[in-house]
Amino acid sequence: MKVLGITDSDSYTKWGASVLDRMPSGWETSLVVIRTPALPSASQLEAALSGTGFAAATVPLIDLDALAALVAQELPDVVLLSVRGPVVRVLVRMIVAAVDRRPVIVSGLPGISIPETLLALYYRSQVDLMILHSKREISAFEALAAQWGIQQQFALSTLPFLSAELPSGHGGRDVVFAAQAKVPRALAEREQLMSWLVAAARQQPEHRIVVKLRGLAGEQQTHSERYPYDEILAAIPDRPENLVVSTGPMSSHLEDAAALVTVSSTAAIEAVAMGVPVLALDDFGVSGALINLVFEDSGLLGSSADLIEGAYHRPSEAWLDENYFHAAADENWIAAIETAVARGPVPLRAQFRATLGGNLRRIWDRKRALGPYDRTLGGYLALAVGLPLRGAVRRLRKLRTLVSPPAPVEPPVVRPRENA
Repeated sequence: MKVLGITDSDSYTKWGASVLDRMPSGWETSLVVIRTPALPSASQLEAALSGTGFAAATVPLIDLDALAALVAQELPDVVLLSVRGPVVRVLVRMIVAAVDRRPVIVSGLPGISIPETLLALYYRSQVDLMILHSKREISAFEALAAQWGIQQQFALSTLPFLSAELPSGHGGRDVVFAAQAKVPRALAEREQLMSWLVAAARQQPEHRIVVKLRGLAGEQQTHSERYPYDEILAAIPDRPENLVVSTGPMSSHLEDAAALVTVSSTAAIEAVAMGVPVLALDDFGVSGALINLVFEDSGLLGSSADLIEGAYHRPSEAWLDENYFHAAADENWIAAIETAVARGPVPLRAQFRATLGGNLRRIWDRKRALGPYDRTLGGYLALAVGLPLRGAVRRLRKLRTLVSPPAPVEPPVVRPRENA
C-alpha cells in the first residue's frame, strides 16, 4: 500500500505526519507540504514533525503544479489530505485531473471537532473517507451529514499524537497555557487571560507559567491570530520572571508539566493522556463558539480563580470513553482504508452545494486557497473579477435582509459558570 500525505499548515502537518506514523509498518508512506498562505515557518515545521518518523529537512515544500506531477508519477493507492478545508477542494480536483485511475482520498480534522460544523463537511464532501477521533464526534457528524443529505463515510481513530500515559504521580515545574488563535477572539478577553496568568505566576512562585504558542507574532498558523499573546505580554510592565513565552512541540512541554491550562485546545486531550492535570477555563462561558462544549461533564472545567490558586483537575471516568479515550479495539480507520482500496475507484461524489461559475469558479477557488502561491494569470483575473462580484452579492443579500428581515432565531447557547 502506497500512501502520500499532503499538508499545508502547522496543526495539519502535525496531524498528517502523526496519522502516517500510525499506519501499518508494511505500508509505504511519504509526506509533502504544499505552499499556501498558511505555510509553516522552519521552526513551526520542525515542531510539528517532532516525535514522528519525518524530519523537516527531508519533507519537501512544493507548489500545486509540482504536486500534480508527483501524484502522476508516484500513483499512490491512498492520498491523505491533511490540509485546511478550502485546500481540500482544490486538491481533490488536482488529483482527479492528474491520474487516470484515482487513489482513495482520505481527509480529517486535526483536533477537537465538537461542535460538528457543516463547513467541515462542505469542503470534504468529495473525499472517500473522513477520519474523526471520538465516538461522540462520529455520532455528531453522522447526524449532521444525514440532516443535510451529505453522503460521507466516517472512521474512528485515536488522536494520533497522544503520547503514552506517564507514571501516575509524576510531577513537573511548569504550568503550561495552551494558547489558541481563534478563542477567545476579543482583545479585552485575551488581555484579561494574560492578567490571570500574571496573577498565577505571582501566586505560584514555585512554578514556571509557560505561555505555549503555536507561532510568534508574524508567523502563519492554521487560523489567523489578530492579537498575538506575545505582543500582549510584551506590553505588560513588571511581568513576573516565572511567566515566559515559548514555542516548540507540545509533547516536550508536557513532559515537564505540573498542569495544562487552556480554553479549548486539543492539548488538553494530550495532557490527559500523559496524566497531567488540566484546567479548561470557563470564565468566558461554555459554547460552540468557544469550542469547549466537549468539556461539559468532563470534570476539567474551572475558573480563573482555580488558575490563580493552582487548583487543576482530573477527568471524569464516565466522560473518557465517548471523548477520545475509547478502547483501541473500537478503531476502524485502517480497515476502512483497506476496504476502500480493495474496492477500487468509485465515481467521485458531486461537490455538496456546488456553486455556479464553472471553470472560473474553480480558478477562483484555487486562487483563494493558494493565495500568492497560485501564480497563474487565470488566478489573478479570477480574483479581479471575483472580489467585486462577491462584494456585490454580499451587498445584495444585506439589502434583502433590510427589506425583508429574517425570522428571529434563538441565540447560541452559552453556559456561564454558576457564580459568574
